[in-house]
Amino acid sequence: MTLNIRSARPGDAGLVLAFIKELAEYEKLLHEVVATEAEIGEALFAPNPKVFCDIAECDGEPVGFAVWLYTYSTFSGRHGIWLEDLYVRPGQRGRGIGKALIAGLARRCVAENLPRLAWWVLNWNEPSRVFYRSIGAKAQDEWTVKRLEGEALRRLGAEG
Repeated sequence: MTLNIRSARPGDAGLVLAFIKELAEYEKLLHEVVATEAEIGEALFAPNPKVFCDIAECDGEPVGFAVWLYTYSTFSGRHGIWLEDLYVRPGQRGRGIGKALIAGLARRCVAENLPRLAWWVLNWNEPSRVFYRSIGAKAQDEWTVKRLEGEALRRLGAEG
């Protein structure tokens, strides 16, 4: 197996969207995917992108991806990396591809002197939780994720 991790490039938006949909289907959230190929392309390949994507290829075939962005910690006064999505196609799992994608982001953190790499994992996704523990990731149980969206977001945004 020849594994190559590369940055997404113009023309990959359809592939990235396909991975997003496959991940969403696995997570039982496909109904939430409303992104279009054009929107993915605009986000990843804008003049000054705010989101990035790494593609894993095994023997030249795309088999997974990592979508990530820079964060900022006011406490440390430094940026970090947020891993938004990590996905490896089911037939390719267990071959070190997910670990290679995360290791690439860890190398970026070290090279850019970024103190943290963080992400979410669904509570029911035990295979992923086991994998993340195996690479040394620690759960941040003291934090509760909050989200403002839809009508509540519009209502608050409309306040004077």
